[in-house]
Amino acid sequence: MINVGVGQADFKVGHSGTNLEIIQTLLDEAAQKQVDVLVLPELANSGYAFASMDEAAALAEEVPTGPVCRALQAWSQPGRMVVSGLCQKSGPVLYNSAVAFSGGELLAVYHKIHLFSNESKWFQPGQQPAPVLPFRQYLVGIMVCFDWVFPEMARSLALRGAQIILHPANLVLPFCQQAMITRSIENRVFTATANRCGQERELYFSGLSQITAPNGSLLVQADEENSGVFCADIDPDAAENKWITALNHVLNDRRPDLYI
Repeated sequence: MINVGVGQADFKVGHSGTNLEIIQTLLDEAAQKQVDVLVLPELANSGYAFASMDEAAALAEEVPTGPVCRALQAWSQPGRMVVSGLCQKSGPVLYNSAVAFSGGELLAVYHKIHLFSNESKWFQPGQQPAPVLPFRQYLVGIMVCFDWVFPEMARSLALRGAQIILHPANLVLPFCQQAMITRSIENRVFTATANRCGQERELYFSGLSQITAPNGSLLVQADEENSGVFCADIDPDAAENKWITALNHVLNDRRPDLYI
């Protein structure tokens, strides 16, 4: 059994110092609640609704030397993992990234491959598959926000053995939380979506951060407005059972030769 937590908060574009304080508050709360695996929202260091490329670049940080990365690394002592969305600077290029730290080490940096709306003005899309990473004796997969709308993303993570999908998000469309229940059912995996709340410029974020089980049950869900860490104890081994009926296996029964 492991304790999985999703952090929800109202981050502010243009206020890196405030965002770092918010992140540290969530990290402290997760430690108090003895969370083993923590997910924080998309672009937690920078906020989301950039007004210009210059603003986005000024709010980005390098991995792993930036201030938010250092805070995540410090929290991720042995036995813990944290995955957070990050506005990442890599030379002259910006990425909408997710970083994963465990045992005080940087495990992976995922560059979001499905950019939503104005994100394509600021970020380069990723060119590598989303990672599947070991944690204790389990496997966790990572995707970011709008990746949810492409069922192939969650399926590819499940095919590579992910038992839990960790999902930093800044959701403004009303569909994702219900869709992630479907992603759990069709892949027989746990999902953990950490979402923003509040308003930023013209955008309203939906909150409702949640953790879902392989049978589609909602293990925990935040409300639309409040910040905090919301957690549930899960047994990732339950995701090894891919039988949806006594005769139907969600992975083995696929017919990829006929999918066009």
